[in-house]
Amino acid sequence: MTTRTTSRAAVIAAAGLLLSACGSSDGGSGQAGPPAFEGRGPISYVAGKDTTGTVQPMLDRWNAAHPKEKVTFIQLPTDADAQRQQMIQNAETKSDAYTVLSLDVVWTSEFAAHRWIDRLPDKRFPLGKMLKPVVETARYQGGLYAVPASSDGGMLYYRTDLLKKAGVTAPPRTWDEMTAACAEVRKLPEAKDMSCYAGQFQKYEGLTVNFAEAVNSAGGTVTDGRGKPDVDTPEARKGLDFLARSFKDGTIPKKAITYQEEDGRQAFQSGKVLFLRNWPYVYSLAQKSGIKGRLGVAPLPGLNGPGSSSLGGHNMAVSTTAKNKATALDFIEFMTNEKNTRTLLEDASLAPPYAALYDDRELTAQYPYLPVLKESIVRAVPRPRVVPYGDVTAAVQQEAYAALNGDKSSAQALRDLQKTLRKTTAR
Repeated sequence: MTTRTTSRAAVIAAAGLLLSACGSSDGGSGQAGPPAFEGRGPISYVAGKDTTGTVQPMLDRWNAAHPKEKVTFIQLPTDADAQRQQMIQNAETKSDAYTVLSLDVVWTSEFAAHRWIDRLPDKRFPLGKMLKPVVETARYQGGLYAVPASSDGGMLYYRTDLLKKAGVTAPPRTWDEMTAACAEVRKLPEAKDMSCYAGQFQKYEGLTVNFAEAVNSAGGTVTDGRGKPDVDTPEARKGLDFLARSFKDGTIPKKAITYQEEDGRQAFQSGKVLFLRNWPYVYSLAQKSGIKGRLGVAPLPGLNGPGSSSLGGHNMAVSTTAKNKATALDFIEFMTNEKNTRTLLEDASLAPPYAALYDDRELTAQYPYLPVLKESIVRAVPRPRVVPYGDVTAAVQQEAYAALNGDKSSAQALRDLQKTLRKTTAR
């Protein structure tokens, strides 16, 4: 079953759920309150492939302390769309193979509306210590359906040594400043074959992220606060035009149309691109590569000043069809506590949900990008928080990809996207 077909069927089911929720005392979530979390024993933890190597050691610590409640790590593909699809298939077949799910923050509304995940008891978790925008990604219709495990904000990585040698005294704040800095750096003999900029432009969730960031960073929006499409605007056109023009004039290399996160990281570390838009996990890996000590981090640039990141990250939820849910809840507490999220920051550069960690002197001395990351998260714009998210992101990817490839003008792509989103969100 394709993502589009699955999402369409799910939307119909969701409509019935939302209607039945009217007049309930649970804030419209469709449940009177969190279910009973009963049963102890082995469980599974389901997440995308761990490219950092940090997850299994944490599970080993849990398993050593809980020999009768061991956790098996089920790793899904790195592609976020494929992860989502496999989790949906597990839910639709009512399988108990998946227990605790690591959800992209934008999936909460969809999974909660379809009752693929359980509503959680708020008081079990220290939500008041977490950044408010991060906590909001775990809520749906007034209820808590997941717990923040990590956040994410896009940042601009760059080569400090090359900018300094070219006489560029500060990282760029705008797109024009970035292209001007590239022109200066490419005059250097060692940088003549470098491309300027890369992000994530393959037709998958990363393209939705990069498209939304370009639109938001030019003063536009994809959907308003109520989820109403508003993408056919001059501001949105300026954002998409920047990406399309950059592919056409070589600012972004042609090969980047195939890039996901890891492709861009490897291109940056190997000296193929000067600037890279990516998530904070790149920092620790790049510092272990050949560019150690020559790595700078800055806010994403925008049209007239610093841009806006899409709000990323992952939340942990409990599958409604799982067994041993008492163990599952304890495991989520363990994985999302401040100590373990600090460990993920130190070992994998994953952005923690806890506000205090961004102001910790020891951490900021070791990870000087933390203030930039905090600013990115606080200023971030969420991707559309709509129930039919699968159809929405598929439409965004379709039209953005056409514009980047030159198959459509930015204006035509945005007109077509507006029409599709209106139909999709009106169902």
